[in-house]
Amino acid sequence: MSLPIPTILRDLKPPPGVVRVLAASNLARTVANGFLLSVSVLFFIRSVGIPAERVGLGLTVAAVLAMVVSIPAGQLSDRLGSRNTSVVFGVVQGVVVCGYAFVGGFTGFLAVVALASMMDAAGAAARGALIAEALPAAERVRARAYLQSVINVGLSLGTLLGGAALAVHSAALYTVLLLGSGALFVVAGLMCLPLPLPPTRAAAAAKDGVDRRHVLRDVPYLTVAALNAVLVLGTDALLTVALPIWIAHRTDAPASLYAGIIFINTAMCVLFQVRMSKGAEDVRGGTRALRRSGILLAVACACFALSAGQPAWVAAVCLIVGAFVHVCGEMLHSAGSWALSYDLAPEDAHGQYQGLFNLAQRVGAAVTPALTTAVIIGWGWPGWLLFGAVVLAGGLAFPAVGAWAARTRAHPQPEQRAAEPAGSTQA
Repeated sequence: MSLPIPTILRDLKPPPGVVRVLAASNLARTVANGFLLSVSVLFFIRSVGIPAERVGLGLTVAAVLAMVVSIPAGQLSDRLGSRNTSVVFGVVQGVVVCGYAFVGGFTGFLAVVALASMMDAAGAAARGALIAEALPAAERVRARAYLQSVINVGLSLGTLLGGAALAVHSAALYTVLLLGSGALFVVAGLMCLPLPLPPTRAAAAAKDGVDRRHVLRDVPYLTVAALNAVLVLGTDALLTVALPIWIAHRTDAPASLYAGIIFINTAMCVLFQVRMSKGAEDVRGGTRALRRSGILLAVACACFALSAGQPAWVAAVCLIVGAFVHVCGEMLHSAGSWALSYDLAPEDAHGQYQGLFNLAQRVGAAVTPALTTAVIIGWGWPGWLLFGAVVLAGGLAFPAVGAWAARTRAHPQPEQRAAEPAGSTQA
């Protein structure tokens, strides 16, 4: 496939309107997030003096609370409007992040990281609903692809900023940059204000007495979200947790190779996420992308497994090839999961459905570090093959599960009901 430079560059420029505004907001938010990801743990341990095990406990509590709040925040978005809730959640998150700079002990640390994590999860549900409500169905996956490219740029910039701060290790600099990060979150939230106010379809449905299905009673959608969490086992956390430990302790490849692998992953996600998302705009295309994702992630696991016990140069080749295959599977997974999360959700309940889908992904990402440490690092190359078999099975199951879930979406949406003749019967 020919990929001329002008075509690649054109894919990097978000279209004007809603997507461009959200891209600018995402850039501000992810620069701040990248800085926090690279600095916050060491800041609380080294500068504030909180023991490492208590920092880990606090982050675990925060992650659990973030999962708990996802669906209620989505429901609130459906009721009050996705644009307004996106703004509020973003501003509150920014104010809380500013509080990082003034933490003096474990209690304050636990309060700020818990609130910040909860606002992050709530904001993710609201922003997902905002995309669904502001754009036609055929444009949502492409919009998410543009935003994902921007996210990778922002995280990279924020991480570089964090690396510079860690090198200087100045309490005054940490304070300034933490306050600046909080301000970026506030700005990112406020940038959504100029967007058109989408209709609050959930409120209208409730007023008209329409019986809407709660996402936790939607078994087909729950099944799709759970199966997607299986594929999540083979994406980000596998790369960021298992692979660096594997390279350092189970191969003869230089540990510095991992930095190159992360560069490959980030650069390809920035350059090719939009292109890799083409054809995944609906359930059929999304399940096809997820099936291919499972296959590629399994091949990547096999490549990583082959690096064990090889000479340094052979191990390096296996790891680099695996990294290229892995990022292609990761991009296909993103595109397919976006398609199913939107196309299978009722138009008047995108907030709670996005909340549930995000919750399932967070669960998958949360359990991956422990699983990879126990299975891959503990068992060696057979652990990679086991992980590959799991994600392969998940990917191959998606066409059948997606088709089943799509068949259950036969009930008309609110707009369709309004267009029906007065005497029509509902399914």
